[in-house]
Order: sequence, then structure tokens, then C-alpha cells
Amino acid sequence: MQVEADVYARSCPSRQVLDRIGDAWSVLIVSSLKDGSQRYTELAQRIPGVSPKMLTQTLRGLERDGLVTRTVHAVVPPRVDYALTTLGRSLLGLCEALTQWAETHIGDVLEARDTYDARS
Repeated sequence: MQVEADVYARSCPSRQVLDRIGDAWSVLIVSSLKDGSQRYTELAQRIPGVSPKMLTQTLRGLERDGLVTRTVHAVVPPRVDYALTTLGRSLLGLCEALTQWAETHIGDVLEARDTYDARS
């Protein structure tokens, strides 16, 4: 399906995808799943600060966009695993690059914040 894209238009599907993959929780979830499937509780522990509501919403959005699969195992208690799809795995390079950039430049960002705050 070919869609004309204008990422600046709110209704543009490309913009909606950018909103999804540019979200901090999405980047952290995709990066967390790079080594294989994980349970919901494992993701919650791996990503401190994400609320249960945000983790659930983000996982649902990633699943809806075809980036993550959700597998329910018929056991008691129920077990649910999340894994990257082929499409989701194609984002790993981008997510890793963003993570590396943040880790490399955090000193510069903190210095810029201090400079900005001193002017205010």
C-alpha cells in the first residue's frame, strides 16, 4: 500500500509511525526486546519509571503497528510473552543509535541545561 506522506500533517500515517517510534518508552521496549522475548514483568523491571498503564499502552501500540508480537500461554497463572517482529527488529539499529547518542552526549546536554538555567 503506497500512501503519500507529509510527516508534518497530524493525520499522516508516517507522522503517526514517527510518533510511535520516537516515544521514549517505545525505544526502551524495542531495545529491551533485542535479545529475545520477555514477559510483561521482566519489561517492567528492566525499564524503571514506566507505569503499568504506559507499559501496557505502549506494548499495545507496538503490537498494533506490527512491531511486537504478544503470545499468551495457556498456563496457570497465565503467561504472556512479548517479542519483536521482523519489522520491529528492523528498528534496532535506530534505537541503538539513539541510545548511544544519548550516552555519548549526556555531558554536553547537562552542560547546556546548566548554561540555559543560569540565564533564566
